[in-house]
Amino acid sequence: MLKRKDLVIGILALAIVAGAVLVWMAPWAGERAPDVTFVTLDGDEIKLAERRGKPTLVNFWATTCTTCIQEMPYLVELYEELAPHGFEIVGVAMEYDPPRQVEALVEARSLNYAIALDRDGSIARAFGQVRLTPTTFLVGPRGDIAHKRLGLLDMERLREQIIDMLPAEAQAQIRENKDTAEAS
Repeated sequence: MLKRKDLVIGILALAIVAGAVLVWMAPWAGERAPDVTFVTLDGDEIKLAERRGKPTLVNFWATTCTTCIQEMPYLVELYEELAPHGFEIVGVAMEYDPPRQVEALVEARSLNYAIALDRDGSIARAFGQVRLTPTTFLVGPRGDIAHKRLGLLDMERLREQIIDMLPAEAQAQIRENKDTAEAS
């Protein structure tokens, strides 16, 4: 039988762990996104600072991460729908991923959004020492981190959050397209 003291210590430990998880998983509303430049597999440069005014999703992933691979089709779909309205996704392959392996997975999964290699880990460091994948940051139009998520994304919630960041006319068009599709 547990003693009252052991029970209190167990509850306190659980509360501390739960608090740490909540802090890690909670949005970082208002924190400034780092000023980084991504170099894509195609050799193009995407400067995050030049994306001001448009929402950008930065998704750290690895070729050996099953959760990362599981969410890729949803990211492809999200990009297809929202890229015409100024939305961008940059998938950042971790520094330990061999470039050829990254290229093979990008081709096999038909990824339509920008993929960058973090060859020296500097991008992961700039985003607060990202070590676990998938870790995703939604950078708002003002360059602030609007949301951070470790693990599988809630795609419908994320989609709505991104749509809310787009210009009003784009929001109306996207919602009208969705209503039309649901009616048919």
